[in-house]
Amino acid sequence: MDFSRKLPIGIQDFESLRKDNFLYVDKTAYVYRIANEGRPYFLGRPRRFGKSLFLSTLKAYFQGKKELFEGLAIAGLEKDWVEYPVFHLDLNISSYTKFVDLENALEALLSRIEDVWGANASEKSFSTRLEGLMHRAYEKTGKRVVILIDEYDKPLTSTLDKPELHEQIREALSGFYGVLKTADQYLRFLLLTGITKFSKVSIFSQLNQLQDISMNEKFAGVCGISQSELIDNFEPEIRILAEKHTMSYEETLAELKKRYDGYHFCENTEGMYNPFSLLNTFANNALRYYWFSTGTPTFLVKMLKDANFDIPNLENEVTIAAPSIADYRVGDTNPLPLLYQTGYLTIRELDQLFNEYRLGFPNEEVKYGFLNELQLIYSPQTNFNSDFSVPNFVRDLMAANVDGFMNRLRAFFASIPNDLSNKSEKDYQTVFYLLLKLMGQFVQTEVKSAVGRSDAVVWLKDTVYVFEFKLSEKATAEEALQQIDDKGYLIPYSAGERKIVKIGAEFSRTERTLNRWLCS
Repeated sequence: MDFSRKLPIGIQDFESLRKDNFLYVDKTAYVYRIANEGRPYFLGRPRRFGKSLFLSTLKAYFQGKKELFEGLAIAGLEKDWVEYPVFHLDLNISSYTKFVDLENALEALLSRIEDVWGANASEKSFSTRLEGLMHRAYEKTGKRVVILIDEYDKPLTSTLDKPELHEQIREALSGFYGVLKTADQYLRFLLLTGITKFSKVSIFSQLNQLQDISMNEKFAGVCGISQSELIDNFEPEIRILAEKHTMSYEETLAELKKRYDGYHFCENTEGMYNPFSLLNTFANNALRYYWFSTGTPTFLVKMLKDANFDIPNLENEVTIAAPSIADYRVGDTNPLPLLYQTGYLTIRELDQLFNEYRLGFPNEEVKYGFLNELQLIYSPQTNFNSDFSVPNFVRDLMAANVDGFMNRLRAFFASIPNDLSNKSEKDYQTVFYLLLKLMGQFVQTEVKSAVGRSDAVVWLKDTVYVFEFKLSEKATAEEALQQIDDKGYLIPYSAGERKIVKIGAEFSRTERTLNRWLCS
């Protein structure tokens, strides 16, 4: 491995990155454009997607540190290199488990700026202190202030599952950020980054003031790594990875794309790679799921379950009205806006006629990581009982041991605590889907035929299993088998060489598990 090439894992400070000769994917053309086309901006991106580094790059630019940009795109664009007073507020410094955490964070951030520009004892609140700082910096330098706020919404996203604390923090931040709405005379530039726009925070109450570039085609590549950037900047790492895994260069590119690419922040734009996952892949010379392991979206997963969401549709069939995708309203029971904004879903296409986005998982890393979290919510006992591990279910089917598979499934469903599942037909179907999908098997649910939908189809190397479930005290396994025939569920697979096995199963509401099954 070439140890002379330093990968910037965890490096979010542009000045340190450049001075210490870390690799840098040049985003400075975006810096020049955003700095000179407008003034107040909001940029939303998922976590660990490069927002902090981009903000740090803007900071160095507005501080006039020309020497850091030698050889980069902006060096041929900027001629003046004016130094401005820069306020950099990083709200990512606390976990915000209680209200005092917010107070301590704002105190620490403002105190650092006051060390430079002075304090005024008459300024008692955080908002008056920020306003006073802008005024003093402007008076002392004759130049308007640049304000960069990183992860402005961290206190809000951290408390979504704590309504009272969330509302207390929202009110405090609304007043703090509200100062910026009337500070045009002091502001040269303003950028807030975060995950989502909270509609009730005052800074967003007048969208004509703050330009949201999160879904602006011109800035779709401002964070993340494009295919061309991957090839241009990381060819040596790609070739080393290919050698390690005995793949060709082209096969390695395809594997990277399948695992880490696919984020679209506007319709009809190039997909972006997750930079955190790529850098860790190259540093470890191993194809693993890195981004998902850095945070567990427990609240989002519970939202899906509470909303009785059709989980299999997450792969490619969920739609959302275009105006609803950009912000989040507390109390909204629709999880799709947050799933998109946090990076668990991405844009597949825009239906112009109905003004709807079709969403799906961006890549395998997100897909399998998220499905695993869903499984732990729907069936937490899989953590503790090896009999219910996903591989054991798959081994039964691979050995054509249908009775073994169904007996294991019956015990599995029976072990789910009553308070964790409504034991509806959708719950049974979802748990079944998650069990096999996590092994990478080709599992489809609610598969359409000419006259109906089968509950599930499982593809293996030499066998296709077609399942139909009945959840009723009167419905029988015989009726489930008959429905497979009557509805033509087997027709799509009859021309292939795989053996076709149909399985009809009935659930008992009183026993709250599988009762009988038949196969043929």
